[in-house]
Amino acid sequence: MISSEPVINVGIIERSERISGELRQKYRISEDIIVTGVFTAVITAGEVVVYGGKEIEILRGKEIVFSPLNEGEFVLHEVTIGLSFHWERREHQTFRGGLRLIADAGSITAVNVVPVEQYLVSVISSEMSASAPEELLKAHAITSRSWLVAMLEMKKKFSTLGIPSQRTITTETELIRYYDREDHNLFDVCADDHCQRYQGITKDISQAAAEAIRQTRGMFLVYEDGICDARFSKSCGGLSEPFHTTWAESHLPYLMSVPCSVDHHYAPLTTQEESERWILSSPVAFCNTSDGKILKQILPSFDQETTDFFRWRVKYSVRELSEIIKKKSGIDFGIVKELLPVERGPSGRITRLRITGEKKTLVVGKELEIRRWLSPTHLYSSAFVVQKESEAFILRGAGWGHGVGLCQIGAAVMAVSGFTAEKIVLHYFRNVELRKLY
Repeated sequence: MISSEPVINVGIIERSERISGELRQKYRISEDIIVTGVFTAVITAGEVVVYGGKEIEILRGKEIVFSPLNEGEFVLHEVTIGLSFHWERREHQTFRGGLRLIADAGSITAVNVVPVEQYLVSVISSEMSASAPEELLKAHAITSRSWLVAMLEMKKKFSTLGIPSQRTITTETELIRYYDREDHNLFDVCADDHCQRYQGITKDISQAAAEAIRQTRGMFLVYEDGICDARFSKSCGGLSEPFHTTWAESHLPYLMSVPCSVDHHYAPLTTQEESERWILSSPVAFCNTSDGKILKQILPSFDQETTDFFRWRVKYSVRELSEIIKKKSGIDFGIVKELLPVERGPSGRITRLRITGEKKTLVVGKELEIRRWLSPTHLYSSAFVVQKESEAFILRGAGWGHGVGLCQIGAAVMAVSGFTAEKIVLHYFRNVELRKLY
């Protein structure tokens, strides 16, 4: 395991033909070139070409590295956040640390080079409102740090072994796909929901968030002398989902299905009937809250646009859903006749869904691919019940996100209720210990 603070490479903008921004402090980009001020980078003949404020070429190459002379601070323009989700938008964002501009396949990728603890201050502020309860911020810091460094360790392991993880299985009757952090090859993690939200110092960096990182510095969730691959999502819907139903077929003892409650010991769901009853009910759970004050404290402003996260409803006309599935899957099913859950996980999330159309029938999984295919953006979760009317499909669902590991809204309610950060993380991650590694 690690014994000192790692440095992380975060992908901010991917596959762009043009990137612009401003260097607010001095950066070295070659042995004898120090730059500051506005810049533009374009891709020309397979190289990154960097221009200064008056369109004067400064340097070109396959990769341009901006090394800060001090702490460093720079702005990138038109950064996309919430890619393909219902809150997608573009922002100018400000970052500290180093910057790499990499030429790849006729485009440019911008990467922020930053120490882990500094990265985490931004992640906690991006994932949570700056006014979130202190114990929630600390619990999230421990969770995010563990996930991040476990990912770095796994990346080293697989690069040494040369064995990529299997993410797509296609047969005549099934398409099973999942998405994970090692999908990135030019950097360690992306800056969006696919990995962890990271928006530099653009958002309010509260003293509380910075203090939560300081107080938990180097603190990790550990299982059998290994750092835990600690996952989190917005709302589990009352029961969390195990790791293996959502990603690789690995049974991780610390990422199993647990109730989002300490007083109600809901058992994992085992049948379609149990799942349907659960999803159509409103069980007592930490994340079953409509307390606007709590939600305002914990959710960033754009997440507050979503209010029906615990139990939700979506209605499509048959033709509308058929067109969405064709567009999102790239497969022409014709008019969709039936959506049939084939397999569910213990939280009720569908892991395999049979889509029957006039032209084709196919089983799709895992949960994120199902969410992608059945929405112009993404469904809140794959825990839903299908109700068919004459000319419409109604999806009644539960939860927001994959539901594995820490339930962010549930953890927030626990913090407001007086639970410590240690008790919060040990509730959602079982059979683990907290250990300070640096």
